[in-house]
Amino acid sequence: MSTVKLTVNGKAVAVDVEDRTLLVQLLRDHLNLTGTHVGCDTSQCGACVVHVDGRAVKSCTMLAGQADGASVTTIEGIAKGDELHPMQAAFRDNHGLQCGYCTPGMIMSAIDIVHRHGGELDEPTVRQELEGNICRCTGYHNIVKAVLDAAGRMKVSQAAE
Repeated sequence: MSTVKLTVNGKAVAVDVEDRTLLVQLLRDHLNLTGTHVGCDTSQCGACVVHVDGRAVKSCTMLAGQADGASVTTIEGIAKGDELHPMQAAFRDNHGLQCGYCTPGMIMSAIDIVHRHGGELDEPTVRQELEGNICRCTGYHNIVKAVLDAAGRMKVSQAAE
């Protein structure tokens, strides 16, 4: 057993876990943050994407101990109170989800894409960047529309800050 100390969604936590515990297990099983999903157990689907120190990471491929001292943001931590994050709002407004299982990972990946590419996003770039996230319900068309819409919204909200 090891004690893992990290900041999750802005709150400092310390959790005793077995050394083999994955970050996704720490989040879901120990902190009850169940918005981060496990879809494949092979790091292929992207349903488990969270941000670790500001970068998108598939939490099923990272040991909890590797996140010791890090800042982790999950889907539960991106809204500001009752106000959705611009990416969440864009997914809602553009119908970028169907069953919703992949949506948290898609949103977390998409936020990272916008942060890395800024205003230089186009449809082919978004499609290429989302290759590590699988959706079995939609045709990705509305997901891509949502990411492009949110990129504009995020630019506006950053300018306002």
